[in-house]
Amino acid sequence: MLSRRLLLALAGAPVLTACGFQLRQAPEFSFRRIALAMPATTLATELRRQLQGTGRVEVLAEVAQAAAGDVVLESPGEQRERTVVSVTASGEVREFQLRIRLRFRLRTPDGRELLPMSEILRQIDQSYSESAALSKEQETLMLYQNMQNDIVQQVLRRLATVRAGS
Repeated sequence: MLSRRLLLALAGAPVLTACGFQLRQAPEFSFRRIALAMPATTLATELRRQLQGTGRVEVLAEVAQAAAGDVVLESPGEQRERTVVSVTASGEVREFQLRIRLRFRLRTPDGRELLPMSEILRQIDQSYSESAALSKEQETLMLYQNMQNDIVQQVLRRLATVRAGS
């Protein structure tokens, strides 16, 4: 019985590779050193961690070292918003909309713009109940974390499209 399952699993592997399926690889960057000129937020920390995790990019520790880098990623920081979307007939909040907005640009140390000021906006609706306020706060933090991770991945993909030498 076990050998039959193993045989079926092994038979399926060539089919997956033949269709072009492969796991997503770490992005390839045209630069080797990057300076992050952005406020110290959890998003900036995650971006730094992801860039270092590729093993292909050195993230410069301080903005003062920007001249030593190949590129500089500038951002005024992220904006987090929480707005009321709907209320009950008695005026209690029923639903919030959570948003994270990141504006950034990429330039060379001498000021040549490689990526113009861009904005990534992630938003999600969250139901709310006053009787479950503590659990909803935890859910809010988790939703922000997920949106933040998605933004970091989008930034990495955009950075991978840039040709620093051009």
